[in-house]
Amino acid sequence: MRFLSFTALLIVCSITLAGVANSDSQQNSAAKLAAKSDDIPKSIAESVSGTLQFTEGNFLALAEAMPEEKYSYIPTAGKFDDARSFGEQVKHVACAQFAFFNEFEGKKPPDDCEKGGHDPAKTKAELIKYLKDSFDYGNGVLATLTATNALDRVEGRYAGPSTKLGISVVAVWHITDHYGQLVEYLRLNGIAPPFTQKYGVKVR
Repeated sequence: MRFLSFTALLIVCSITLAGVANSDSQQNSAAKLAAKSDDIPKSIAESVSGTLQFTEGNFLALAEAMPEEKYSYIPTAGKFDDARSFGEQVKHVACAQFAFFNEFEGKKPPDDCEKGGHDPAKTKAELIKYLKDSFDYGNGVLATLTATNALDRVEGRYAGPSTKLGISVVAVWHITDHYGQLVEYLRLNGIAPPFTQKYGVKVR
């Protein structure tokens, strides 16, 4: 009789422990799923803004890495007679960010972004402030992008006509286009891009 009681007790303990283990396993799985879901954007705006902010950070670091006396630099080896100076490229990118997101909001964009726009910024400090202001503005507008308005029509001569989602993607692309150009300007002056300095790229 005592043996049967002891056996029954073991069975009850086994069932209890199995239930606890199963509960822990379910909780761990739920925690992993929750952690996994946190790794991805939770909205259309976040799906674009993560890449935009990464690109902006690299471009800003590039602009800060070039010495002020080199902001007037235009490469001479090769065909660069019609190219912008380093500073003019920075100013153009800043103006374009205002233009793209002005169009996103249905506002009239600057008329002269090809020449850097009407902002009076000239020195390195002024141009970097202009650049930061344009990034802050763009990110603020981008935060209003939703599944409901993503395909709303956008008008304007800077990449228009398009949609709110489309113009946001163009804003990312445009920075990367000029980033690639200015990497060459930087390297021709003996400076490796900050992103490369930080992480290193082994190509050989």
